[in-house]
Amino acid sequence: MQTDNEIKEMVRQKYSEIALQDKETNQSSCCGAGGCSTEVYNIMSEDYTDLEGYNADADLGLGCGLPTEFAKIKLGDTVIDLGSGAGNDCFIARRATGEKGKVIGIDFTPAMIEKARTNAEKLSFHNVEFRQGDIEHLPVSANMADVVVSNCVLNLVPNKAAVIQEIYRVLKPGGHFSISDVVLNGALPDKWKTVAELYAGCVSGAIQKQVYIDLIQAAGFQNIILQKDKPIIVPDDILINHLSTGKIQDYKKGNTTICSVTVYAEKPLKDTKAVCAPGSGCC
Repeated sequence: MQTDNEIKEMVRQKYSEIALQDKETNQSSCCGAGGCSTEVYNIMSEDYTDLEGYNADADLGLGCGLPTEFAKIKLGDTVIDLGSGAGNDCFIARRATGEKGKVIGIDFTPAMIEKARTNAEKLSFHNVEFRQGDIEHLPVSANMADVVVSNCVLNLVPNKAAVIQEIYRVLKPGGHFSISDVVLNGALPDKWKTVAELYAGCVSGAIQKQVYIDLIQAAGFQNIILQKDKPIIVPDDILINHLSTGKIQDYKKGNTTICSVTVYAEKPLKDTKAVCAPGSGCC
C-alpha cells in the first residue's frame, strides 16, 4: 500500500505531465487519464464556455463539475480555489468578484502554478494570485475567505478530513464553499475500479458519498446542500475491452455507481471552534 507521501508525489508527477497536455487529451477524464472511445463524450468534464470570465488558455478540460456556477460569489469577495490548475475556475471567480475582490489559487504542482501565472499576466489580472501548496496545509491565514471552490481535487488527497478542516479554518464565519468531487455509491468491484481508474483517473481516491457528507458535517459546517449529483458513465466501447458482456450487465443492474457531486456548505456565523495557523503548534 502506498504511503500518503507516495500518493502525493505520484499526483505531483502526473499533473506536471497534464500541464503540458492538450485539452482534448485531458477532457476524456477528470484527471487527464486519457481514453480511446469512439463515442463522442467527456466522462466527467463539464462545459465552461458559456460562463462569464471563461478563458480558453486556462481550460485544460479537467474537472468533474462547475463549482463556480453554484458558488454564490459576490462583488468584492475573497475566493480561494483548491487545486487551481491553469486558473480556469479562478478567472471565472474573478469575473464574479470584480476588481475589488481577490482570488487565490492553490496548487500542488509547480508546472500548473507557472501556467496559471502566465495566463493571469496575459489577462492583466492583478487581483488573482497563485500559490504553490498542499491543500491539507493551506498557505493561507485563518478567517480570510468568503468563498472556497474546488473542482475534482479532494478525491486525489489522502487525508480528506484534513482538507475539509482547512477549508473551515480559512473561511470567515458565515463564509461558504461549493466543491465538485467524485464519490461512490456502493462498493466498486476491484476489476471495475481498475477499468474506471484507467479512464477516469480520480476514482481510486473516491470515497462513499455519505462518508464525504459526514466529514463535512464533522468539521463543523452547516446548511449542507447537494447542489448537483451526476452519474459518471464509462462507455461500453471502452468497457468491452476489459470486461465481459455479462460483467458489464451485472454492474449496470447493480446499485453501485460513480458520481460527480457538487456540495455546498456554510461555516457558522458564530465560530466556536479553535482556529490556528498550520505549524503554529496551537492545535
